[in-house]
Amino acid sequence: MKICVAGAYGAFGLKHLDALKNIEDIEVASVMGPNRDKIAALANERHIEHFSDSLEECISLQNVDAVILSTPTQMHANQAIKCMDAGKHVLVEIPMADTLADSNRIVDKKRETGLVCMAGHVRRFNPSHQWINNKVKAGELKIQQMDAQTYFFRRTNTNAKGEPRSWTDHLLWHHACHTVDLFQYQTQSKVVKTFGLQGPLHPELGIAMDMSIGMKTEDEAICTLSLSFNNNGPFGTFFRYICDNGTYLARYDDLYDGDNKQIDLSGVDVSNNGIELIDREFISAIRENRPPNACVTDAISAMQTLDKIEKDLHSDRK
Repeated sequence: MKICVAGAYGAFGLKHLDALKNIEDIEVASVMGPNRDKIAALANERHIEHFSDSLEECISLQNVDAVILSTPTQMHANQAIKCMDAGKHVLVEIPMADTLADSNRIVDKKRETGLVCMAGHVRRFNPSHQWINNKVKAGELKIQQMDAQTYFFRRTNTNAKGEPRSWTDHLLWHHACHTVDLFQYQTQSKVVKTFGLQGPLHPELGIAMDMSIGMKTEDEAICTLSLSFNNNGPFGTFFRYICDNGTYLARYDDLYDGDNKQIDLSGVDVSNNGIELIDREFISAIRENRPPNACVTDAISAMQTLDKIEKDLHSDRK
């Protein structure tokens, strides 16, 4: 199978390129990026046959079967739809879009074409969260509360590599998206109540730098999520699962019980690399002609919840 990676020299484009090297019978046939010199240098360095600064050129290639979109969020909807119109399967980094309307457009196109269209909800695939999910599905755990913290120190418009960014991300649509999706996925229950509060907007970026979110599911599990671009370390996202039969703390690819004893995650999956695992799922779904875990028709529920929270935030600012 031959893949095109769009946004290939960005922080997550590079992660996907590294992950794809570990998957059998996969070739990166094309890479795309808006700066022609940078994408040409990357293609040369990685020995990739085709490169372009035009997504349209890449998806016109007959030998490209699927596209991974690691491009700016605001481009996701139109690019995902263009890829499917060209007959290409699509893995779109999260969020699939930054509005519910655009997310619905992607879902509609997926249903129209029948192609695989997957959202890159990597938290579903991290072994720490997989371990919890396996216990929930086996009836050994019931999540009563999830407490999550997503903290960065980012007062300028930079990406995950610390480089200047051409677009602006958002604590709600970009970062809260992970936890909003994971909470519903792990509890296997839909969010029915939300609240959202945000601090002052950045004077130049126009985005809230601090945010607090609450959710409650149909089964009455609750989640509190704190997010900040003002936190001067430690950085990252940390989860506490308070269950009927134990408490667990997930720190990316590590998991600890309530006594701070580390849980052995070996054997949970074939890799501890979440990006590799979502790429493997995307490729397997294409090969097996089935919906992937985190198909956009499933992941749309997170976008619906984010839309509700956004309305809460607007109400908070009145």
